[in-house]
Amino acid sequence: MTDQPPPPNLADLQHWTWVIGRAQQMMLEQGLAMLDARPKDEAAGGDGGAAKTGDFWSESLSMWQQFLAASAPSAPAPEPGGGRIDKRFTAPAWHQNPLFAWIRQSYQLLADHLLRSVDTLEGVDDTKRAQLRFAMRGFVDAISPTNFPFTNPEVIERTLQTRGENLLKGLQHMLADIGRGQMTHTPPDAFELGRNLATTPGKVIHRTPLFELIHYAPTTSEVLAIPLVIFPPWINRFYILDLTPEKSFIRWCLDQGISVFMVSWKSADASMKDVVWADYISAQVEAVDVIRDLLAVPSVHTIGYCVAGTTLAATLALLAARGEAAKVASATFFTAQVDFRSAGDLKTFISDEQLQLLASLSPEGYLDGRYMAATFNLLRGRDLIWNYVTNNYLLGNDYVPFDLLHWNGDTTNLPVGWHHSYLTDLYRDNLLVSPGALTIDGTPLDLGKVDTPCFVQAGREDHIAPAESVWEITRHFRGPIEFVLAGSGHIAGVVNPPSAGKYQYWTNTAPVASFTEFVSGATETKGSWWPHWLAWLRRQGGATVPADGARVPGAGALPALEDAPGSYVRAR
Repeated sequence: MTDQPPPPNLADLQHWTWVIGRAQQMMLEQGLAMLDARPKDEAAGGDGGAAKTGDFWSESLSMWQQFLAASAPSAPAPEPGGGRIDKRFTAPAWHQNPLFAWIRQSYQLLADHLLRSVDTLEGVDDTKRAQLRFAMRGFVDAISPTNFPFTNPEVIERTLQTRGENLLKGLQHMLADIGRGQMTHTPPDAFELGRNLATTPGKVIHRTPLFELIHYAPTTSEVLAIPLVIFPPWINRFYILDLTPEKSFIRWCLDQGISVFMVSWKSADASMKDVVWADYISAQVEAVDVIRDLLAVPSVHTIGYCVAGTTLAATLALLAARGEAAKVASATFFTAQVDFRSAGDLKTFISDEQLQLLASLSPEGYLDGRYMAATFNLLRGRDLIWNYVTNNYLLGNDYVPFDLLHWNGDTTNLPVGWHHSYLTDLYRDNLLVSPGALTIDGTPLDLGKVDTPCFVQAGREDHIAPAESVWEITRHFRGPIEFVLAGSGHIAGVVNPPSAGKYQYWTNTAPVASFTEFVSGATETKGSWWPHWLAWLRRQGGATVPADGARVPGAGALPALEDAPGSYVRAR
């Protein structure tokens, strides 16, 4: 039997990495030679692009000389564009080993110049520049040396320690993800609906082909007379607001003495190919009416999250136009937009080419939720894609149980008709803020006629619904509005129970004309904004009633169909 050659040691791997680095040095030197060979008038003619090219080559050569002198810096460096420390390069070898310090610096220099190059392009409109910036940021994240086994010292060390077992385990992870068509973020068997997620007791009391209505069991002897109905986004499962018991917004509301109802949307299938936005608006009106009739109350409180919040705004405009605005006592918006002029990176996905691609991916009338999941992952590619490539594919680490990431991977399908009109009518053409531009069942929508008391929450670091964009809702409604800016982003900024003691929120009671003015004069409060919202809600009607009779799920005119969380949330 032929003896197998010994595995390469760290010195061997570093040698070959040095060879790659030497090749890069040769290219840098060639670039400098080409720069010196330019005509003198070009070199001195004020060409900003050429000057930046010269800076790039000279800074690169300087780093290479630093590497040869073995004088790598010892402190972590900020990420491209300045600011925070780049978490990808916190391992000591990235700063203490001259070779890997040089690789890191070379990458960060290249990334910085590539990102800045987009901002210096001439003759490019703002929309195209934003698309280029998004694409360039994705490219820059993809070529990070942390994503490749022979330029990541942690992977090299792990490979030597395990004799390659980490790469085999990582390959197993990758092949499993390819098989399911979706990247894994947490162990698939760590969580189960009804066992350790979505466990708040309740009953499904109403079902349509589009949604189930869940009524939750009260936990207090008295409840607010005005009940609350929550409209979650149908892009995701409703239980983002009913994760583990200690994080559940629903359970917390119940403990504060609120009668809570939740809409659980059906994940789209071929039977929903003709479903459009008007159907979701009609569903919100139906849910409101069902609850009013069940509890014999004139009005309900409402919450709309993300796209369901945009839809709630349209529902309020529809009710106002019909003279039925009194059906809704208050409306709360979680990270919802109505004016899409500054809607952030998602606007990069509404070009004609992207819309044609989406149509080709939806031959049966619905869009597979995995495509939407991939889109949202791209918005935070470094955290939700490349971090897992490094940790789970290259290092071969096991996945860490995390309820929020389990929910993030629990995708829902979308009706293609609704999705197309949402992207074109709202994101592209911004019609909702133009009075009469959109109609529902022949009724023109005008947000300026909505005078319902509103509470608007935005996330300071929201990458899906930027806070500046969410703020715009305050310019279109005419009723009283309470605006709160929460710490963190689209999910953690909303799901922040008081018991966690995390983050902060900002309020401003002064009359302000812009988001910038709001921020400049805002007062910061540590912790969750939920108690602040509860105080506001009680000001909209603080009367209470006994939590009996129809306030108990299934005890009123609508019998229980099944236990919460219902069937639709489990449908694929």
